[in-house]
Amino acid sequence: MLPALMKLLLTNARVVNEGRIDEADVLIAEDRIERIGPGTAPAGAEVVDLAGAYLLPGVIDDQVHFRDPGLTHKATIASESRAAIAGGVTSFLDMPNTSPPATDRQAIERKHAIAAAGSYANYGFYLGATNDNLEEIRRADGSLVCGIKVFMGASTGNMLVDDPRTLEAIFSEARLPVAAHCEDTPTIRAAEARFRERYGEDVPIEAHPEIRSAEACYKSSSLAVSLAKRHGTRLHVLHLTTARELELFAPGPIDGKRITAEVCVHHLWFDDRAYPALGARIKCNPAIKRPEDREALLAAVSSGKIDVIATDHAPHTLEEKGRRYFEAPSGLPLVQHSLPMLLEQHRQGLLTLPMIVEKTAHNPARLFGIVDRGFVREGYFADLAVVDLERETTVDRASVLYKCGWSPLEGATLRGRVAMTVLNGRIVYRDGRVLGGPCGRALAFRAAG
Repeated sequence: MLPALMKLLLTNARVVNEGRIDEADVLIAEDRIERIGPGTAPAGAEVVDLAGAYLLPGVIDDQVHFRDPGLTHKATIASESRAAIAGGVTSFLDMPNTSPPATDRQAIERKHAIAAAGSYANYGFYLGATNDNLEEIRRADGSLVCGIKVFMGASTGNMLVDDPRTLEAIFSEARLPVAAHCEDTPTIRAAEARFRERYGEDVPIEAHPEIRSAEACYKSSSLAVSLAKRHGTRLHVLHLTTARELELFAPGPIDGKRITAEVCVHHLWFDDRAYPALGARIKCNPAIKRPEDREALLAAVSSGKIDVIATDHAPHTLEEKGRRYFEAPSGLPLVQHSLPMLLEQHRQGLLTLPMIVEKTAHNPARLFGIVDRGFVREGYFADLAVVDLERETTVDRASVLYKCGWSPLEGATLRGRVAMTVLNGRIVYRDGRVLGGPCGRALAFRAAG
């Protein structure tokens, strides 16, 4: 464990918070922000001059797959949370499709124990829905889980929820936010059959967005939205990928919304023109689609139709990714580089810094009722990311901290760098080095409204 810091003063910061950028000093006492504004350094405080660098609330990634337990040849909570803090991600919400899947209280408690022993970032977990665990969903404990994950599309094992009666019951009875992966399985299966007829087992990777099509996405996401409207469910639709789906969501601030939407950084970054070069390394579900879809998603971030930006960080080994289309698993490792990717898009004029902070920190905290995190506020936990827009991030294999050892961004130079990460009042990452061991904490959640 890292030694406790009694006082830490960050001076000459440009604080990006709640729609503003203000020059300020930030004083941290123990694990919380004590003062924002001018003042002398208390006796014994460590003083860090940020020299005009930007100070952001740490990223809260509301969708990751850290593979613990059971799939730890790909990743662990320890390895991926360590990569996360190097990217300014101070909290994560982990998905339930592990081995065994986290579909009951016992499995959730096991994941909490793993994280308590080894997580470098703060953590929360989803309870997975199945066709036959409705009683677990009814009893879901908001002190242990952040929400209910529903795979309304193809998944592994028993985690595809396709029984209409079960879906009705989940949407009508869930007391926690329902987070939905939306793709229509029959539509996908029909497309797979068509491409198998044409190519056999050697389907080209370029077919992925036609198999995991816009039609499959819209059919499922529109069903989820209609169920949520009928039952008044607090619904969060994960990883939108198409322009058409955006018609299902209202623009504007997240406050008061019962139905919200997320986009992932890779769907804002890549489009289908990248498949020939990157192949299955960018195979993910839902699929990366057309340039027009990417442009529409970026516009929806600005309009407020999209409320959250996340990663869906889902690592696989290069050996697994090198298999033929149907055997190559879906998912990309991204959590170390998501914030630098967004900073590069800021430098391109696509996103403002306050917008990035709203979608990656403020809104995840609001949506899931995360207690005292996601903002730079006096009395809140000191989870902070310091970013320097005058420096660059070069993505190469030597600097990747993911256990899988690779990134789809290799060779890219991003204009902007995470210079420092503060977690629970402690400097845990600075100038390219992770400092000390795991000190993440379980996130606390307010009751869903």
